[in-house]
Amino acid sequence: MTVTVYVPCDTTALALGANDVAALIEQEAKSRGLDLKLVRNGSRGLFWLEPMVEVETAEGRVAYGPVEPHIVAELVDTGLFEGERAHPLALGLTSEIPYLKNQQRLTFSRIGITDPLSIDDYKAHRGFAGLEKALAMDTQAIVDEVKHSGLRGRGGAAFPTGIKWQTVHDQPEGQKYIVCNADEGDSGTFADRLVMECDPYVLIEGMTIAGLAVGATQGYIYLRSEYPVAHRIFTEALRRAYEAGYLGADVRGSGKQFELEVRLGAGAYICGEETSLLDSLEGKRGMVRVKPPLPAIQGLFGRPTVVNNVLSLAAVPFILDQGSQAYADYGMGKSRGTLALQLAGNVRRGGLVELAFGATLRELMEDFGGGTLSGRPLKAVQVGGPLGAYLPESQWDSPIDYEAFAAFGGVVGHGGVVMFDDTVDMGEQARFAMEFCSVESCGKCTPCRIGAVRGVEVIDRIRAGDNRDANLELLSELCDTMVAGSLCAMGGMTPFPVQSVLQHFPDDLTRSRGGSPC
Repeated sequence: MTVTVYVPCDTTALALGANDVAALIEQEAKSRGLDLKLVRNGSRGLFWLEPMVEVETAEGRVAYGPVEPHIVAELVDTGLFEGERAHPLALGLTSEIPYLKNQQRLTFSRIGITDPLSIDDYKAHRGFAGLEKALAMDTQAIVDEVKHSGLRGRGGAAFPTGIKWQTVHDQPEGQKYIVCNADEGDSGTFADRLVMECDPYVLIEGMTIAGLAVGATQGYIYLRSEYPVAHRIFTEALRRAYEAGYLGADVRGSGKQFELEVRLGAGAYICGEETSLLDSLEGKRGMVRVKPPLPAIQGLFGRPTVVNNVLSLAAVPFILDQGSQAYADYGMGKSRGTLALQLAGNVRRGGLVELAFGATLRELMEDFGGGTLSGRPLKAVQVGGPLGAYLPESQWDSPIDYEAFAAFGGVVGHGGVVMFDDTVDMGEQARFAMEFCSVESCGKCTPCRIGAVRGVEVIDRIRAGDNRDANLELLSELCDTMVAGSLCAMGGMTPFPVQSVLQHFPDDLTRSRGGSPC
């Protein structure tokens, strides 16, 4: 009898010794004369349990974790290959783990279940079903389906995806492009990486559908260079997709063309902004462009271009397969579908949580995250990356929804959620926001380039007790200038975390570096 064991091969699991665990499991099986089928799946997104090993049983998969290399022999001796659950690391049926069971996984329905590079596995779980439907549809019908789903950009701006597609669709015939922004640079985020490492074909399928919808024949994935595992896995997935006829001059014998290539970024945070990304793709220094013209009209190489985030494009196959209403049935208000929330920072159970819009931060951080890793009280949480506001407890019961967050000055962004316990110095966090901008600014506009540098200086003076009241007023005015005068969201949003500290944690900002109030 063949025993099937799953050991993840994504970045997180590899960093925690998954390759050694897999090799030792193979050795144990060989020494026992067992016929082992070892599947290198993707992570389920339960990072505190990685490497999480799963064994196929008659009841379903049984999980064990976190499995360190030195514990493998002991696990095998207590019945790993039989799916026994006597060992303390046994977690029971994977599907019954509350962290997974209580999610609504649409975009991430396959991660951890399939072999990321197996097209047969992907198709067995409704992969490419959306593409097959799209190939038989009129281009406008595809765009309409995405519009009716209510899908909005998951990269941070939350612009309606279907409207962007419609704009490119309506441009005169000629060369058009699909560009995927995979430059995932926000602190505490990893959802794009999980797509590319654990379910790469869903991104390939989504980009191909986008190409069919707007009449684009060429696509590019702009991937951050800090993701070597994602680059390796996705490049191999591309090769196999071409080989199987899902990409190329004649997609699935339809007579329609779509080509796809990966391009690596060079570590610039600003290239997460769509026009800087396009400059970088063209071989230039990544600099923010003045709008108009919009990229949808004059984008890559001056041609109409759809620029979407990984998660936006990865949501499209479900919409085309199950229908726009099936997607729109999730969520609330104008925020439809699901959001990939990424728990990080001082958190007991960090990982990926895909939920319909409408859950609260408190539910997310307590029910899923389990509170802080330190066990100390939670003080603040930053949602939406390094440019997002720091939220106090009074805002943790607001529903996670674009409009609800905007109403109190918060941003949902890419779904990163970074938690801080009561030992954090929020004054230092405010300083970091300005310092981050001073390092990462492209330098094109004065409010961002100079304002961030001056912001660090003013905060340092406040923290040193130097003419504090005047400098607090100056900091407030500087933030207003950056918000109103910056060319893009880099400078325009950098004040958000600073302003939130001024509003909700003023004592931390006015406390001297020595720790005593002044």
